[in-house]
Amino acid sequence: MITDSLKFIHVGQIHIDVAPVSITTVLGSCIAVCLYDKKLCIGGMNHYLLPFWNDNGLQSSRFGNIAIPKLIENMLDKGAKINTLEAKIFGGASINISCCNAAMMVGEKNILVAREILKEYKIDIVSEDVGGKNGRKIQFNLAQGKVLLKYTAK
Repeated sequence: MITDSLKFIHVGQIHIDVAPVSITTVLGSCIAVCLYDKKLCIGGMNHYLLPFWNDNGLQSSRFGNIAIPKLIENMLDKGAKINTLEAKIFGGASINISCCNAAMMVGEKNILVAREILKEYKIDIVSEDVGGKNGRKIQFNLAQGKVLLKYTAK
């Protein structure tokens, strides 16, 4: 009997795998981009904290403008085709309500970065659950290409 294995990823990590693996993470203002090639049952997820690397220090997948292109490149290296990839995005919550001001909060900027980069690569976002005030726990099932979502308590 084959059982699904579960791979948990942390902030700054990217994981690519094939069915029957499931990839999971917990998000607040962070974003997870899930990419899936349904022909090959290859899927990948990243988990980034901030929207932009500002050229200070080492490049890191903790930044959306690094993590998303790296996720796409890794998927293509595993055999996925850019024209068969679909995306799902999650996270970007406004967790710290007391920090509200005229500037956009980190969660909102993270959402915009995901949408813009995926648009540049011409990858359709087929599903998203972003924003709001609650965190999320997600589990990306690569056998079905579905993401299970559970909101965290406030």
